[in-house]
Parts: sequence; C-alpha cells; structure tokens
Amino acid sequence: MAEPGPVAIEATELTKRFGTTLAVDGVDLAVPTESVYGFLGPNGAGKTTTIEMLTTLTPPSSGTAHVAGVSIDNRDELKQHIGYLPHDPPVYESFTAREQLAYAADIREMDRERADERIETMLDRVDLLGDANDRVGTYSQGMRRKVGLVQALLHDPSVVFLDEPTSGLDPRSSRTVIELITEQVDTGTTVFLSSHILPVVEELADTVGVLYKGRLVAEDSPERLVERTEEGTGTLEEAFLDITTEGGPV
Repeated sequence: MAEPGPVAIEATELTKRFGTTLAVDGVDLAVPTESVYGFLGPNGAGKTTTIEMLTTLTPPSSGTAHVAGVSIDNRDELKQHIGYLPHDPPVYESFTAREQLAYAADIREMDRERADERIETMLDRVDLLGDANDRVGTYSQGMRRKVGLVQALLHDPSVVFLDEPTSGLDPRSSRTVIELITEQVDTGTTVFLSSHILPVVEELADTVGVLYKGRLVAEDSPERLVERTEEGTGTLEEAFLDITTEGGPV
C-alpha cells in the first residue's frame, strides 16, 4: 500500500460551542495537498463555523487544526498561506475593483509590481478588466463574487477556502470559475469548497465530506458516495439527500 501523501488541512476533534449550542462536534479532517475537498451539509450544519475556525476567524472551543502546516492558533503566519472567499465577500463599495484588489495586496504585503501584474491578469481571467475602474458598489452580486474570488487567490495561497464560489453567476461565468479552480489545483493549491450547487462539487471534488448537525457523517469520493444510494447510481445530490435525511443512512 502506498504511503499517504502530504496533508494540507488537518483537524482533530475540532469543536465549537456557542453557549449551550454545539455547532461543530469533534470534526476530524485530513485533506491532501493539491486536491479539492467538497464540504457539504444542510443549512445550519456548521459548515461556515468550521471554515471560520480553519481560517482563524473564530477560535475553537476545543480540538486542534493545522492548515498549510501552520497551527490555526498562529493567525499572523497562517493568513500568508491561505485565501478565503466567504459567502458575502467583504468589499468597500466606494472602491473600484482595481482599488479593492490593490488594498488586499497591500494587506498581504505583496510586492507592488507583482501585485499589479497579478491583478490585471486575474481581472482579465474573470472578465472584469473592462469594469475594473467602476465602483464595486455598482456591481451585481455575481461581479462582487468574482472580485472576492480574485481577492482570495491574489497572493497564490497554498490553501484556499471557497464558500459558494459560483453563487449568483451566469453559466459562462460559472464555467470560468470552475476552470480557474482547476488551474489553481494544477499549480499546487489545495481547495476547500463549500457549495449547495452539487453538480459543481461533483465535477471538482476529489473527496466530499458531509456535515450533519455538526458532525462529519460521511466522507468519500463523489463516485463512492453515489454508490451508497439505493440503486448505486444517480447523482451526488441524491446521495447527499440520503445521508442527511433524518433516520437515513449515515
């Protein structure tokens, strides 16, 4: 048997409580480098809270985690290695897209010449170059999401967390984002992908983890999760519904 490869995201008994509410309950993860991990779950399952712990935005109540080999307790170092596209990307509505990305590059302490080149390349890649001098406040939801995606990828992170990266996008833009994610993995990035658009997850993910009521109740390749359905064929959506149905197989 081959030895397991390097791990980009490792969590042990990661737990988060809000008062008496147990939002995330002892999650274990071992996500290989240069892979896409699809992170699924119903609304309220604890997906966003898990991502916020892994990106240092909220501390765990207990448990440990390392991302890109850095403890989540070390926020200053970790932020240099990760990117994060939240469901609602943080933007300054009075900034143009180019100004927003230049500001993000400054926060990451990127070399100005490299940052400028990367900004132009990425804006062109997501079809925003022609709108780059318009204020983000005039952008549609989909355009803001593309700015947020570029912002997450701008500094070539080792690991990137994407929450609904194709939400609000038209089919052409969705395809561009899917291709961009694939390109990032091909150049060495590990992608932690959370989405309710299951065909996107099914196409991209090497491994899928299903969170249900704060616990990781299933983890396998999309193909093997589909094999768990009643007839062993179908879609990831059908497998997801089976797994997350009260009293169903987990």
